[in-house]
Amino acid sequence: MAQGKALNHPVDLSFCREEFPALEMKVGGKPVIFLDGPGGTQVPQSVADAVVDYLLHSNANTHGFFATSQRTDELLAEARAAVADLLGAAPDEIAFGANMTTLNYSLSRALARELKPGDEVVITDMDHEANRGPWLALEEKGVVVKSARVDPERLVLDWDDLESKVGRKTRVLAIGYASNALGTVNDVKRAAALARQVGAFSVVDAVHAAPHLPIDVRDIDCDFLLCSAYKFFGPHIGILYGRGGVFNRLRTYKLRPQDDRRPYRIETGTLCHEGIAGTIPAVEFIASLGRRAAEAAGHKVPKGRRAAVVAGMEAIQAYEDGLAKKLRDGLRDIPGTRVFSAPEDTVRTPTVSSTFTKLRSDEMAKALGRQGIFVWDGDFYATTLVYDRLDLTARGGLVRMGLAPYNTAAEVERTLEAVERLAR
Repeated sequence: MAQGKALNHPVDLSFCREEFPALEMKVGGKPVIFLDGPGGTQVPQSVADAVVDYLLHSNANTHGFFATSQRTDELLAEARAAVADLLGAAPDEIAFGANMTTLNYSLSRALARELKPGDEVVITDMDHEANRGPWLALEEKGVVVKSARVDPERLVLDWDDLESKVGRKTRVLAIGYASNALGTVNDVKRAAALARQVGAFSVVDAVHAAPHLPIDVRDIDCDFLLCSAYKFFGPHIGILYGRGGVFNRLRTYKLRPQDDRRPYRIETGTLCHEGIAGTIPAVEFIASLGRRAAEAAGHKVPKGRRAAVVAGMEAIQAYEDGLAKKLRDGLRDIPGTRVFSAPEDTVRTPTVSSTFTKLRSDEMAKALGRQGIFVWDGDFYATTLVYDRLDLTARGGLVRMGLAPYNTAAEVERTLEAVERLAR
């Protein structure tokens, strides 16, 4: 499956730190350690520059017979092409929206027009609520929603349970590419094939996977895939991929004058053009990492943006995997710490979640925040997983630390030292 592959000799990507102005921030005289990436990464200067440049020099609505409007049309086309290169899609299969949640509600409502009472939708207990709530809402019209279990010990999907829930009445299978709470990567290619066997639509939430793994929608063979630019170094923009033929048939809720062609048919209202402008350099940043990593490793520099993006994501995955292992191993060595992670032979993102015997998760997060170490606590909208299945309400959920290419081994060491002092 298209989950990416770690390089044999990971390239240290910390050279990219110079491109992120936020890394100059200090708290209490100490440089900030940004481990909050799973909630949204920091952005390179090029992304901020693109947003400002659009607002100052191209700010207009679309389809006008004047320069700024024409530049906006060109920019939107360029952004679709950039995201298509990120996902392995065609530009006219890429739609933009306010965020993934809003786009997924639009998608679920459109697909609901194909459903009748008694039809079934399968989701999972592992998912972010943004890939559960829009489907659970369809129960109002008599659709039956089934949720596949998570193995609470191994922290992976129970595939036997998932497969038992997919049958002749299944019309939609919605699954997360990777858990934003645990980092577990799911075999979405297997899930898409399972949906196809019963004639169901497959919907993949790739929000948490997109910053860490190469994605190839053709290889996955899914019908729809969603992600968010602000998770991979861009602005707050939601992205929807729709397979060409399926996207053409999608009966969206739209205004009368709205373009009925794909991908415009699901893009209601005026889009956030400045945010979309910033998405282009976010993709270019990933491609630049691929080129520079190839040079550093003595490999042939990839030609074309898609090849460079894949190389960049492979380099990111390999670099982050090493940091994540160091973080997981270090936390496990701290008494009173429980690390929630799938087995070592499982593909995972560099998201490391823990609980601590002596401190609730919010207490640990506050104490680290005062030291300039930014982490998340709670359920991260993976509410069903964290509170209902892992029963962590009394602990205040999890403490979540997420790594990005701009993080370093020295930052991991400083974090472990701080956690050890607090966990005593």
